Amino acid sequence: MQGRHDGRRVLVTGAGSGIGRGIVLRMLEEGARVVGGDIDERGLKGTAEAAADRADRLLTVPVDISDQDSAQAACATATDHLGGLDVLVNAAGIMRAAHTHEMSLELWNQVINVNLTGTFLMCRAALPQLLQSDHPVIVNFSSTAAFGSNPYMAAYSASKGGVNALTHSLALEYVKQGLRAVNIVPGGITTGITDNLALPADADWGLMARLTGWINGGALGNPADIAGVVAMVTSKDGRYITGSEIRVDGGALM
Repeated sequence: MQGRHDGRRVLVTGAGSGIGRGIVLRMLEEGARVVGGDIDERGLKGTAEAAADRADRLLTVPVDISDQDSAQAACATATDHLGGLDVLVNAAGIMRAAHTHEMSLELWNQVINVNLTGTFLMCRAALPQLLQSDHPVIVNFSSTAAFGSNPYMAAYSASKGGVNALTHSLALEYVKQGLRAVNIVPGGITTGITDNLALPADADWGLMARLTGWINGGALGNPADIAGVVAMVTSKDGRYITGSEIRVDGGALM
């Protein structure tokens, strides 16, 4: 529905590719003013080029969400540029795979620091501005890996389970101040993360059945499938949704 987000002030992380880029483009299409952040500045350039016809409503900024100073600076830049903040979409994340008994502490910490701590840092930095909005929304990204069994992804699954709990806490803590907080739970979506995922050389693919859904013969979804749901839940059409998980997984967890 075009115009559903007219004038809304939106900050999206992970905006340089995949789901994050798809959300930026969809929110612009629906009338929002958007700041898109990503650690990948080349990716941000690609997003800006894809949105060239709406360049007056998009600003891109570099951000490392796992670094508190960078997260704080990105939120400050977005607030200054937009004159406030109505929506935060934490789409940035990484996925790494390894046998758990071979997983290094460095790999574990890297995944937790980006996916869980990074989500917390962005929420913490944005909350003071969001709570001044008439209709504030936080969208965080969980995964079917937090609910189903995904082998070789202990760190990723744990990080996304943590995001679920963080989002529930935010939703309840700030509900009387008008904030809604929602988890989007993607299944197999074709993005740079999934395209470049390196599984262990001896991975048993028979254990990977839950990575895809049943729709379209088990084909992966695409970022537009997620972006449409985010656009709905952050609009007034989603005004009665908070503290919830919304699965967009083609039925993978049925």
